[in-house]
Amino acid sequence: MDLSSLEVFRAVAETGSVTRAAAALDRAPSNVTTRVRALEDDLGVALFLRDGKRMALTAEGETFLGYALRLLALEAEARGAVRPGIPSGRLRLGAMESTAASRLPEPLARFHASWPEVALDLATGTSRDLAERVRAHDLDCALIAAAPGVGDGLDPGLEAVPLFAEDLLLVAPAGHGPIAGPDDVGPDTLAALPAGCTYRAVAEAWLQGRRAGRPLRRIELASYDAMLACVAAGVAVAVVPRSVLDLRPGLAHLVTVPIARLPTLLIRRRGYRSAAFEALKAVLAASHQAA
Repeated sequence: MDLSSLEVFRAVAETGSVTRAAAALDRAPSNVTTRVRALEDDLGVALFLRDGKRMALTAEGETFLGYALRLLALEAEARGAVRPGIPSGRLRLGAMESTAASRLPEPLARFHASWPEVALDLATGTSRDLAERVRAHDLDCALIAAAPGVGDGLDPGLEAVPLFAEDLLLVAPAGHGPIAGPDDVGPDTLAALPAGCTYRAVAEAWLQGRRAGRPLRRIELASYDAMLACVAAGVAVAVVPRSVLDLRPGLAHLVTVPIARLPTLLIRRRGYRSAAFEALKAVLAASHQAA
């Protein structure tokens, strides 16, 4: 087992094809096949189910993939540690969907223009999911929402840098009456992202102040566009960052009420260092200051 074989294994696992993995790695397909078989022989298990040209991970392959990703991430981290000040290699960034849509396009474009040799991967998810993935070495860093209260919910194995704050708005259908508090909210349904979303937790906590006998229903959705469509249709309320709503001027007729202001944190594993991460942090911080 060597790092080159792990890189080949990862490419086949990600593409599901020897041919596509070979093209991505600039190798001959026969070389990729030989590497995979040698790795399987070394481990004594089949890592892939072969169905014609399609390669699907076995249960053992799924387990091994987690370890392979961590080993490859540690190798990249080691290279960065001995080459301080030279951003290079692969940087795996996670972000909440709202942050990816409203906060990252411009700074990531500037980052790529400044450091084109850095391969930046972007994944989205809830704050809880992203923090778990950073801790498990699946991501190098992530942008998450700070839970209400200083330091609440941050794993001791992680460290964080505050970058900016998001104003959270309760968004209600057009024509909704004045909202002075949670008991004034008409729809009894909250459109929200899946559990693990900090903004959803804030919304649920705020809406707990409603009168007894009015249970809160929830519609779990995968995007803010779907959430806002439910609000526009008059069937639900939602809690949305102001920066996300600003991207949709056509929804300016919806009723909005500020309910919270939460910091957005750039997190990484405690002790993790890389020049690419430091360069990204500087670009994100500069973008916020310029705004």
